Amino acid sequence: MRPIRFLLEKEFKQIFRNKAMLPIILVLPVIQLLILSFAVDYEIKNIKLFVMDQDKSSYSRLLIDKFTASDYFQVTGVGESITTGYSFIADRKSDLVLHIPARFERSLVRKGSADLQLIIDAIDGAKAGLIANYSTSIIQEFNKEIILTDGMRMANGSLIGFKTADIIPRFRFNPLMDYKSFMVPGILVILVTMIGAFLSGMNIVREKELGTIEQINVTPIKKYQFILGKTIPFWIIGLFELSVGLTAAKLIFDIPMVGSLWVLYAFAAIYLLLVLGFGLFISTLTNTQQQAMFISWFFLVIFILMGGLFTPIENMPEWAQTITLFNPIRYFIEVTRSVLLKGSGFAELRNHFMIISGYAILIIGLAVLRYRKTA
Repeated sequence: MRPIRFLLEKEFKQIFRNKAMLPIILVLPVIQLLILSFAVDYEIKNIKLFVMDQDKSSYSRLLIDKFTASDYFQVTGVGESITTGYSFIADRKSDLVLHIPARFERSLVRKGSADLQLIIDAIDGAKAGLIANYSTSIIQEFNKEIILTDGMRMANGSLIGFKTADIIPRFRFNPLMDYKSFMVPGILVILVTMIGAFLSGMNIVREKELGTIEQINVTPIKKYQFILGKTIPFWIIGLFELSVGLTAAKLIFDIPMVGSLWVLYAFAAIYLLLVLGFGLFISTLTNTQQQAMFISWFFLVIFILMGGLFTPIENMPEWAQTITLFNPIRYFIEVTRSVLLKGSGFAELRNHFMIISGYAILIIGLAVLRYRKTA
Protein backbone atom coordinates (compact mmCIF):
# COMPACT_ATOMS: atom_id res chain seq x y z
CA MET A 1 0.00 0.00 0.00
CA ARG A 2 2.91 2.39 0.60
CA PRO A 3 3.91 2.57 -3.09
CA ILE A 4 0.33 3.33 -4.09
CA ARG A 5 0.00 5.98 -1.37
CA PHE A 6 3.28 7.52 -2.53
CA LEU A 7 2.02 7.73 -6.11
CA LEU A 8 -1.35 9.12 -5.00
CA GLU A 9 0.30 11.88 -2.99
CA LYS A 10 2.57 12.66 -5.92
CA GLU A 11 -0.32 12.86 -8.40
CA PHE A 12 -2.54 15.04 -6.20
CA LYS A 13 0.35 17.43 -5.52
CA GLN A 14 0.98 17.79 -9.24
CA ILE A 15 -2.70 18.42 -9.91
CA PHE A 16 -3.21 21.06 -7.24
CA ARG A 17 0.09 22.77 -7.93
CA ASN A 18 -0.80 23.18 -11.59
CA LYS A 19 -2.86 26.37 -11.64
CA ALA A 20 -3.84 25.88 -15.26
CA MET A 21 -5.27 22.39 -14.65
CA LEU A 22 -7.68 23.29 -11.86
CA PRO A 23 -9.89 25.57 -14.01
CA ILE A 24 -9.92 22.87 -16.70
CA ILE A 25 -11.10 20.30 -14.18
CA LEU A 26 -13.52 22.41 -12.15
CA VAL A 27 -14.79 25.30 -14.27
CA LEU A 28 -14.71 24.41 -17.96
CA PRO A 29 -16.97 21.31 -17.74
CA VAL A 30 -19.73 23.35 -16.06
CA ILE A 31 -19.45 26.10 -18.68
CA GLN A 32 -19.56 23.51 -21.46
CA LEU A 33 -22.59 21.84 -19.91
CA LEU A 34 -24.46 25.15 -19.76
CA ILE A 35 -23.58 26.22 -23.30
CA LEU A 36 -24.16 22.87 -24.99
CA SER A 37 -27.41 22.16 -23.15
CA PHE A 38 -28.94 25.39 -24.45
CA ALA A 39 -27.33 25.20 -27.91
CA VAL A 40 -28.03 21.55 -28.80
CA ASP A 41 -31.75 21.55 -29.56
CA TYR A 42 -33.78 19.11 -31.64
CA GLU A 43 -36.62 21.61 -31.92
CA ILE A 44 -36.72 24.04 -34.84
CA LYS A 45 -38.40 27.39 -34.30
CA ASN A 46 -38.73 30.53 -36.41
CA ILE A 47 -39.16 28.57 -39.64
CA LYS A 48 -39.23 31.13 -42.42
CA LEU A 49 -42.50 30.74 -44.36
CA PHE A 50 -43.40 32.09 -47.79
CA VAL A 51 -47.17 32.10 -48.41
CA MET A 52 -48.53 31.80 -51.94
CA ASP A 53 -52.33 32.00 -51.68
CA GLN A 54 -53.92 31.80 -55.13
CA ASP A 55 -57.36 30.98 -53.75
CA LYS A 56 -57.95 33.83 -51.27
CA SER A 57 -60.93 32.08 -49.71
CA SER A 58 -62.10 31.62 -46.15
CA TYR A 59 -60.55 28.15 -46.06
CA SER A 60 -57.19 29.36 -47.36
CA ARG A 61 -57.13 32.16 -44.78
CA LEU A 62 -58.00 29.65 -42.05
CA LEU A 63 -55.12 27.42 -43.11
CA ILE A 64 -52.67 30.35 -43.20
CA ASP A 65 -53.86 31.43 -39.75
CA LYS A 66 -53.10 27.92 -38.50
CA PHE A 67 -49.51 28.27 -39.68
CA THR A 68 -48.99 31.81 -38.38
CA ALA A 69 -50.54 30.97 -34.99
CA SER A 70 -47.89 28.29 -34.48
CA ASP A 71 -44.74 29.14 -32.57
CA TYR A 72 -42.67 27.41 -35.23
CA PHE A 73 -43.46 29.49 -38.31
CA GLN A 74 -42.72 33.09 -39.18
CA VAL A 75 -44.00 34.60 -42.43
CA THR A 76 -41.14 36.22 -44.34
CA GLY A 77 -42.81 36.65 -47.71
CA VAL A 78 -46.17 36.71 -49.49
CA GLY A 79 -46.77 36.41 -53.21
CA GLU A 80 -48.69 34.67 -55.97
CA SER A 81 -45.81 33.57 -58.21
CA ILE A 82 -44.09 30.22 -57.84
CA THR A 83 -40.94 31.84 -59.23
CA THR A 84 -40.90 34.26 -56.33
CA GLY A 85 -41.27 31.40 -53.89
CA TYR A 86 -38.33 29.56 -55.44
CA SER A 87 -36.18 32.69 -55.32
CA PHE A 88 -36.98 33.14 -51.62
CA ILE A 89 -35.77 29.61 -50.93
CA ALA A 90 -32.70 30.03 -53.15
CA ASP A 91 -31.77 33.23 -51.30
CA ARG A 92 -32.37 31.49 -47.93
CA LYS A 93 -35.10 33.99 -47.10
CA SER A 94 -37.57 31.15 -46.61
CA ASP A 95 -37.41 27.54 -45.51
CA LEU A 96 -40.89 26.63 -46.68
CA VAL A 97 -43.27 27.73 -49.45
CA LEU A 98 -46.95 27.07 -48.74
CA HIS A 99 -48.71 26.98 -52.11
CA ILE A 100 -52.52 27.12 -51.90
CA PRO A 101 -53.79 26.69 -55.47
CA ALA A 102 -56.80 28.39 -56.98
CA ARG A 103 -60.19 26.73 -56.30
CA PHE A 104 -58.83 25.19 -53.11
CA GLU A 105 -62.04 25.82 -51.15
CA ARG A 106 -64.24 24.84 -54.08
CA SER A 107 -62.50 21.48 -54.37
CA LEU A 108 -62.89 20.84 -50.64
CA VAL A 109 -66.60 21.65 -50.67
CA ARG A 110 -67.53 19.87 -53.88
CA LYS A 111 -65.11 16.97 -54.07
CA GLY A 112 -64.19 16.50 -50.43
CA SER A 113 -60.47 16.83 -51.17
CA ALA A 114 -58.00 19.40 -52.44
CA ASP A 115 -54.31 19.60 -53.24
CA LEU A 116 -51.69 21.61 -51.39
CA GLN A 117 -48.05 22.07 -52.28
CA LEU A 118 -45.24 22.35 -49.75
CA ILE A 119 -41.84 23.33 -51.13
CA ILE A 120 -39.14 22.81 -48.51
CA ASP A 121 -35.47 23.75 -48.50
CA ALA A 122 -33.82 20.36 -47.97
CA ILE A 123 -30.15 21.31 -47.81
CA ASP A 124 -30.37 20.22 -44.18
CA GLY A 125 -32.25 16.93 -44.49
CA ALA A 126 -33.00 16.62 -40.77
CA LYS A 127 -34.42 20.14 -40.63
CA ALA A 128 -36.49 19.53 -43.78
CA GLY A 129 -37.98 16.40 -42.21
CA LEU A 130 -39.01 18.29 -39.09
CA ILE A 131 -40.54 21.10 -41.17
CA ALA A 132 -42.55 18.52 -43.13
CA ASN A 133 -43.76 16.92 -39.88
CA TYR A 134 -44.76 20.28 -38.37
CA SER A 135 -46.58 21.27 -41.56
CA THR A 136 -48.39 17.93 -41.83
CA SER A 137 -49.55 18.24 -38.22
CA ILE A 138 -50.99 21.69 -38.85
CA ILE A 139 -52.76 20.54 -42.02
CA GLN A 140 -54.25 17.61 -40.13
CA GLU A 141 -55.57 20.01 -37.49
CA PHE A 142 -57.04 22.13 -40.29
CA ASN A 143 -58.76 19.06 -41.78
CA LYS A 144 -60.18 18.08 -38.42
CA GLU A 145 -61.55 21.56 -37.78
CA ILE A 146 -63.37 21.92 -41.09
CA ILE A 147 -64.78 18.41 -40.72
CA LEU A 148 -66.14 19.13 -37.25
CA THR A 149 -67.46 22.62 -37.98
CA ASP A 150 -68.59 22.68 -41.59
CA GLY A 151 -68.61 19.07 -42.75
CA MET A 152 -67.79 18.19 -46.35
CA ARG A 153 -70.28 18.94 -49.09
CA MET A 154 -70.95 16.74 -52.05
CA ALA A 155 -71.47 18.21 -55.48
CA ASN A 156 -75.24 18.17 -54.92
CA GLY A 157 -74.87 20.17 -51.68
CA SER A 158 -75.75 17.39 -49.23
CA LEU A 159 -73.63 16.99 -46.12
CA ILE A 160 -71.43 13.99 -45.54
CA GLY A 161 -71.50 12.67 -41.99
CA PHE A 162 -68.15 12.11 -40.35
CA LYS A 163 -67.23 10.35 -37.15
CA THR A 164 -63.85 11.20 -35.71
CA ALA A 165 -61.84 9.39 -33.09
CA ASP A 166 -60.05 11.50 -30.52
CA ILE A 167 -56.46 10.45 -29.89
CA ILE A 168 -55.02 11.38 -26.51
CA PRO A 169 -51.29 10.58 -26.44
CA ARG A 170 -49.51 9.94 -23.16
CA PHE A 171 -45.78 10.54 -23.05
CA ARG A 172 -43.91 8.41 -20.56
CA PHE A 173 -40.65 9.36 -18.83
CA ASN A 174 -40.56 12.86 -20.44
CA PRO A 175 -44.18 14.07 -20.31
CA LEU A 176 -43.41 17.68 -21.27
CA MET A 177 -41.30 16.57 -24.27
CA ASP A 178 -38.47 18.77 -22.98
CA TYR A 179 -35.38 18.19 -25.09
CA LYS A 180 -33.12 19.26 -22.20
CA SER A 181 -34.26 16.24 -20.19
CA PHE A 182 -33.04 14.10 -23.08
CA MET A 183 -29.87 15.98 -24.00
CA VAL A 184 -28.37 17.08 -20.66
CA PRO A 185 -27.68 13.55 -19.35
CA GLY A 186 -25.96 12.66 -22.62
CA ILE A 187 -23.90 15.85 -22.67
CA LEU A 188 -22.83 15.20 -19.09
CA VAL A 189 -21.56 11.76 -20.13
CA ILE A 190 -19.54 13.33 -22.96
CA LEU A 191 -17.91 15.88 -20.66
CA VAL A 192 -16.98 13.32 -17.99
CA THR A 193 -15.53 11.06 -20.69
CA MET A 194 -13.47 13.82 -22.31
CA ILE A 195 -12.01 15.02 -19.02
CA GLY A 196 -11.08 11.49 -17.96
CA ALA A 197 -9.65 10.42 -21.32
CA PHE A 198 -7.57 13.55 -21.92
CA LEU A 199 -6.14 13.84 -18.41
CA SER A 200 -5.23 10.17 -18.15
CA GLY A 201 -4.00 10.11 -21.73
CA MET A 202 -1.37 12.73 -20.92
CA ASN A 203 -0.43 11.20 -17.57
CA ILE A 204 2.36 8.71 -18.23
CA VAL A 205 3.58 10.57 -21.30
CA ARG A 206 4.07 13.66 -19.12
CA GLU A 207 6.40 11.60 -16.95
CA LYS A 208 8.30 10.63 -20.09
CA GLU A 209 8.69 14.25 -21.17
CA LEU A 210 9.85 15.35 -17.71
CA GLY A 211 12.24 12.40 -17.46
CA THR A 212 10.78 11.21 -14.14
CA ILE A 213 9.56 7.91 -15.58
CA GLU A 214 13.08 6.45 -15.27
CA GLN A 215 13.18 7.38 -11.59
CA ILE A 216 9.92 5.52 -11.00
CA ASN A 217 11.06 2.50 -13.00
CA VAL A 218 14.08 1.91 -10.76
CA THR A 219 11.92 1.88 -7.62
CA PRO A 220 10.37 -1.36 -6.30
CA ILE A 221 6.93 -0.14 -7.36
CA LYS A 222 5.13 -2.90 -9.25
CA LYS A 223 3.43 -2.31 -12.57
CA TYR A 224 -0.15 -2.72 -11.33
CA GLN A 225 0.64 -0.41 -8.40
CA PHE A 226 1.91 2.18 -10.83
CA ILE A 227 -1.25 1.94 -12.95
CA LEU A 228 -3.48 2.15 -9.86
CA GLY A 229 -1.56 5.14 -8.57
CA LYS A 230 -2.04 6.87 -11.91
CA THR A 231 -5.72 5.92 -12.18
CA ILE A 232 -7.23 6.55 -8.73
CA PRO A 233 -6.71 10.38 -8.59
CA PHE A 234 -8.45 10.93 -11.92
CA TRP A 235 -11.10 8.36 -10.99
CA ILE A 236 -11.96 10.50 -7.96
CA ILE A 237 -11.90 13.65 -10.09
CA GLY A 238 -14.22 12.00 -12.64
CA LEU A 239 -16.78 11.11 -9.96
CA PHE A 240 -16.50 14.66 -8.61
CA GLU A 241 -17.14 16.03 -12.12
CA LEU A 242 -20.20 13.80 -12.38
CA SER A 243 -21.49 15.11 -9.04
CA VAL A 244 -21.02 18.72 -10.11
CA GLY A 245 -22.76 18.03 -13.42
CA LEU A 246 -25.71 16.29 -11.79
CA THR A 247 -26.09 19.17 -9.34
CA ALA A 248 -26.08 21.70 -12.19
CA ALA A 249 -28.53 19.56 -14.17
CA LYS A 250 -30.96 19.53 -11.25
CA LEU A 251 -30.63 23.15 -10.12
CA ILE A 252 -30.40 24.82 -13.53
CA PHE A 253 -32.32 22.52 -15.88
CA ASP A 254 -34.55 20.74 -13.35
CA ILE A 255 -33.68 17.36 -14.83
CA PRO A 256 -35.77 14.64 -13.17
CA MET A 257 -33.87 12.07 -11.15
CA VAL A 258 -36.36 9.26 -10.83
CA GLY A 259 -34.02 6.34 -10.24
CA SER A 260 -31.37 5.57 -7.66
CA LEU A 261 -28.21 7.65 -7.92
CA TRP A 262 -26.34 4.79 -6.28
CA VAL A 263 -26.92 2.71 -9.41
CA LEU A 264 -25.70 5.57 -11.59
CA TYR A 265 -22.58 6.12 -9.48
CA ALA A 266 -21.83 2.40 -9.41
CA PHE A 267 -21.92 2.27 -13.18
CA ALA A 268 -19.94 5.53 -13.45
CA ALA A 269 -17.24 4.10 -11.18
CA ILE A 270 -16.73 1.13 -13.50
CA TYR A 271 -17.06 3.27 -16.62
CA LEU A 272 -14.38 5.68 -15.42
CA LEU A 273 -12.00 2.78 -14.88
CA LEU A 274 -12.54 1.89 -18.53
CA VAL A 275 -12.05 5.47 -19.76
CA LEU A 276 -8.99 6.09 -17.60
CA GLY A 277 -7.52 2.73 -18.58
CA PHE A 278 -8.05 3.67 -22.22
CA GLY A 279 -6.25 6.97 -21.66
CA LEU A 280 -3.37 5.28 -19.84
CA PHE A 281 -3.07 2.70 -22.61
CA ILE A 282 -2.74 5.51 -25.16
CA SER A 283 -0.23 7.21 -22.88
CA THR A 284 1.96 4.10 -22.92
CA LEU A 285 1.93 4.08 -26.72
CA THR A 286 2.99 7.70 -27.23
CA ASN A 287 6.07 9.76 -26.43
CA THR A 288 4.62 13.30 -26.32
CA GLN A 289 1.49 14.86 -24.89
CA GLN A 290 0.61 16.17 -28.35
CA GLN A 291 0.56 12.65 -29.74
CA ALA A 292 -1.56 11.44 -26.82
CA MET A 293 -4.12 14.23 -27.29
CA PHE A 294 -4.35 13.61 -31.04
CA ILE A 295 -4.94 9.87 -30.67
CA SER A 296 -7.41 10.40 -27.81
CA TRP A 297 -9.35 12.94 -29.85
CA PHE A 298 -9.39 10.63 -32.88
CA PHE A 299 -11.17 7.89 -30.94
CA LEU A 300 -13.37 10.24 -28.89
CA VAL A 301 -14.84 11.85 -32.00
CA ILE A 302 -15.91 8.43 -33.26
CA PHE A 303 -17.25 7.39 -29.85
CA ILE A 304 -19.20 10.64 -29.40
CA LEU A 305 -20.76 10.76 -32.87
CA MET A 306 -21.73 7.09 -32.67
CA GLY A 307 -22.85 7.17 -29.04
CA GLY A 308 -26.52 7.91 -29.72
CA LEU A 309 -26.48 11.48 -28.45
CA PHE A 310 -26.92 13.31 -31.75
CA THR A 311 -28.10 10.45 -33.98
CA PRO A 312 -30.33 7.62 -32.73
CA ILE A 313 -28.50 4.33 -32.94
CA GLU A 314 -31.63 2.71 -34.41
CA ASN A 315 -31.34 5.02 -37.44
CA MET A 316 -27.77 3.95 -38.22
CA PRO A 317 -26.95 1.24 -40.78
CA GLU A 318 -26.64 -2.27 -39.40
CA TRP A 319 -22.84 -2.28 -39.72
CA ALA A 320 -22.68 0.97 -37.74
CA GLN A 321 -25.02 -0.42 -35.07
CA THR A 322 -22.65 -3.38 -34.73
CA ILE A 323 -19.71 -1.03 -34.20
CA THR A 324 -21.59 0.83 -31.45
CA LEU A 325 -21.62 -2.38 -29.42
CA PHE A 326 -17.94 -1.65 -28.72
CA ASN A 327 -18.59 2.02 -27.90
CA PRO A 328 -18.52 2.62 -24.12
CA ILE A 329 -20.17 6.05 -24.44
CA ARG A 330 -23.27 4.39 -25.84
CA TYR A 331 -23.76 2.31 -22.70
CA PHE A 332 -23.16 5.19 -20.28
CA ILE A 333 -25.63 7.45 -22.12
CA GLU A 334 -28.27 4.71 -22.06
CA VAL A 335 -27.69 4.04 -18.36
CA THR A 336 -27.76 7.72 -17.40
CA ARG A 337 -31.01 8.37 -19.26
CA SER A 338 -32.57 5.15 -18.00
CA VAL A 339 -31.74 5.86 -14.35
CA LEU A 340 -32.61 9.57 -14.34
CA LEU A 341 -35.70 9.54 -16.56
CA LYS A 342 -37.11 6.00 -16.31
CA GLY A 343 -36.01 5.00 -12.83
CA SER A 344 -34.29 1.83 -14.04
CA GLY A 345 -32.47 -0.25 -11.47
CA PHE A 346 -29.61 -2.71 -11.50
CA ALA A 347 -31.81 -5.57 -12.71
CA GLU A 348 -32.76 -3.71 -15.90
CA LEU A 349 -29.18 -2.54 -16.48
CA ARG A 350 -27.39 -5.76 -15.55
CA ASN A 351 -26.18 -6.40 -19.11
CA HIS A 352 -24.71 -2.90 -19.34
CA PHE A 353 -22.80 -3.47 -16.09
CA MET A 354 -21.41 -6.76 -17.36
CA ILE A 355 -20.32 -5.37 -20.72
CA ILE A 356 -18.60 -2.30 -19.29
CA SER A 357 -16.93 -4.36 -16.56
CA GLY A 358 -15.53 -6.70 -19.18
CA TYR A 359 -14.23 -3.82 -21.28
CA ALA A 360 -12.69 -2.16 -18.21
CA ILE A 361 -10.81 -5.32 -17.19
CA LEU A 362 -9.58 -5.77 -20.75
CA ILE A 363 -8.31 -2.22 -21.29
CA ILE A 364 -6.66 -1.91 -17.86
CA GLY A 365 -4.98 -5.26 -18.46
CA LEU A 366 -3.67 -3.99 -21.79
CA ALA A 367 -2.37 -0.84 -20.12
CA VAL A 368 -0.50 -2.89 -17.51
CA LEU A 369 0.95 -5.22 -20.14
CA ARG A 370 1.97 -2.37 -22.40
CA TYR A 371 3.68 -0.52 -19.58
CA ARG A 372 5.57 -3.66 -18.59
CA LYS A 373 6.98 -3.85 -22.12
CA THR A 374 8.26 -0.28 -22.00
CA ALA A 375 9.59 -0.36 -18.44
